[in-house]
Amino acid sequence: MNEDDEHIEENPTKRRRISRAGLGSSTHVYNQPMNGDFNDYQACSSTAEDIDANTQGDTVAVMSVSAATRLAGQTVAPFLAKHIPEQYAPLGDSAKAMDSPVNPNLNTKYCYRHRPDMKCRRQADEPSMDQLQHELEALSQADQQGIAHVWSVFSASPAKHRKLILQGILTQCCFPQLSYLASSVRDLIRIDFLSALPAEISFKILYVLDTASLCKAAQVSQRWRTLADDDVVWHKMCEQHIDRKCNKCGWGLPLLERKRLRASKRQIQLRATRIGLNVWSPNLTPLPETASESSTLSVNGDRESSTPSTVLNQGHAPPTPTDLTKAIESIDKLQPGIINGEGGNVSSPQQRTRPWKDVYKDRFKVGTNWKYGRCSKKVFRGHTNGVMCLQFNESILATGAYDTTIKIWDIESGEEIRTLTGHESGIRCLQFDETKLISGSIDRNIKIWNWRTGECLSTYPGHTGGIIGLHFDSTLLASASMDKTIKIWNFDDKSTFSLRGHTDWVNAVKLDSASRTVFSASDDCTARLWDLDTKVCIKTFEGHVGQVQQVLALPHEFDFDDDDADVCDGISSTSSHSQPTCIPNHIPSAYESYGPGFATPNRPLPPRYMLTAALDSTIRLWDTATQTCLRTYFGHVEGIWGLAADTLRLVSGSEDRSVKVWDTRGGRCERTIAEHTGPVTCIGLSDNRMCTGSEDCDVRMYTFSEEA
Repeated sequence: MNEDDEHIEENPTKRRRISRAGLGSSTHVYNQPMNGDFNDYQACSSTAEDIDANTQGDTVAVMSVSAATRLAGQTVAPFLAKHIPEQYAPLGDSAKAMDSPVNPNLNTKYCYRHRPDMKCRRQADEPSMDQLQHELEALSQADQQGIAHVWSVFSASPAKHRKLILQGILTQCCFPQLSYLASSVRDLIRIDFLSALPAEISFKILYVLDTASLCKAAQVSQRWRTLADDDVVWHKMCEQHIDRKCNKCGWGLPLLERKRLRASKRQIQLRATRIGLNVWSPNLTPLPETASESSTLSVNGDRESSTPSTVLNQGHAPPTPTDLTKAIESIDKLQPGIINGEGGNVSSPQQRTRPWKDVYKDRFKVGTNWKYGRCSKKVFRGHTNGVMCLQFNESILATGAYDTTIKIWDIESGEEIRTLTGHESGIRCLQFDETKLISGSIDRNIKIWNWRTGECLSTYPGHTGGIIGLHFDSTLLASASMDKTIKIWNFDDKSTFSLRGHTDWVNAVKLDSASRTVFSASDDCTARLWDLDTKVCIKTFEGHVGQVQQVLALPHEFDFDDDDADVCDGISSTSSHSQPTCIPNHIPSAYESYGPGFATPNRPLPPRYMLTAALDSTIRLWDTATQTCLRTYFGHVEGIWGLAADTLRLVSGSEDRSVKVWDTRGGRCERTIAEHTGPVTCIGLSDNRMCTGSEDCDVRMYTFSEEA
């Protein structure tokens, strides 16, 4: 080993300095002198033999650094001037370069992380640069100059040269240095892709996130917050949850926001795709629904408000036109604004400008309160006998009891507004809207009331037995009686007719005026589906082993996964079989399955799914097209009297004095409430409220709003 090698081994620091200053290895500096530096190299070598070790080392270092500096000036400067002429080229050359046409460098690549019109010269963040500067200042002037030359060369290099430089450095790195690189690169390669991508693509990415992930994304940066909080994203989130339960979060958006969703969907879609608002596209949602559709969506619209105009007079015969005209005039005077559509607008300008994230947040709070049972409670006391029926809206609660009275309550204050008296026996059923209340009693009479004033407008005894169920929809009224019949009252042509087929009391009826069908439940342990055009029973649902007390048609928006159904539950059956029935893999024709009356596709089909509750302590979910029991809900220990459901949940009240909240699709009981001291006979349900009535004479209201 020669003296030079010994000096290199004994002075590793000097070796590192010389190597970096010369932008190459130590062998290159010592063994490959260039041009005029050769004499300096020889002088350095001869002098080193005559001085002591310390003086020799310092002299070699100083002279070598000087040589390396001159070498860098001859090699680095031209390199920088070539690749960054605007910074390092002389003024004359720079001016010539500006005047001459630019020759694109085929070796230059643009970085997708930065502006496509600039070369990739990524800037470090401020803390990293400060730390780097402090560490650089701790070094000697020569070391700083050498490191600066290396950085300058790398910064000026095209993409291909950079890769070669990095490959060469990596081959010389030891394991600790590679480990440092791995830990540093892990953070450096993280990309703000939402800022780099167009807004349309960013929205597509945010669509697939759940609620929690969207809220976390909004905390990353201002840009992310702007995108994550945009109405485009949250409108999509609300639309995905409307009237259905999400598999991830277990809740859904109530139906009350559907009208606003439809009204704003077109504008949201156009903005998400950056299409002008005046450009029509068949792939986008059409313009808001027509007047006919709007009237169908309205809960208390014109068509419903016109039903009191066809109230029936006293007696068994159809009412005369004079009686009907008087009833029309008496109710039309109540609220002309509502009748004429002036007061029926659910949406307000403030609601239309409310951010969809706030809407989602409010409904999420309601869903969470339902899930964990957080609610405010209110008890309404005033009846002197068992409460048998009830109904409520946002502000009013109506209850009917065996004490022969109907009471109207203010929900906010809990105070009784008025009492309707006139029936001679217990009230078993009632229903009201904005202008009228119709009640049925064991005294065989149907009464129509102006519930705002307490006046009885009309009384009609149409059955030979007590009336224990009724339901009106649009211009039709159906009543169920102890005389085993169902009577249909048509408010348009003032006609009535009866449906016969049950062999025992008919306990409940539900009309579907769109398909002109009616569902019924009876003590003969069956539920039936009737065609009002042909006046015949088109479906019979057998399977309960106790008297069926309630029947409920689920909304058309309700969807059920057949894979989750109880394929064979041992006792479910159709109208013609008593053996276990499996769900068919294919339905030939849904229209044909409902009989000849539905052979044409022009007629709307009845609701696909139906719920029944019976005194055998079970609830059943049916497919009305195949007459198949899809699911049986077990949990009550005694017969079930009350039933209410929407697309999100199902609630039931039983003889065992308990109320149960169910997951309609999964069949799981989510919560049991046992606060009544008597059998629970009736139940009402809305998106944020539940009301129960019992034979203990109490009515209990549970409110699951965001303030609960």
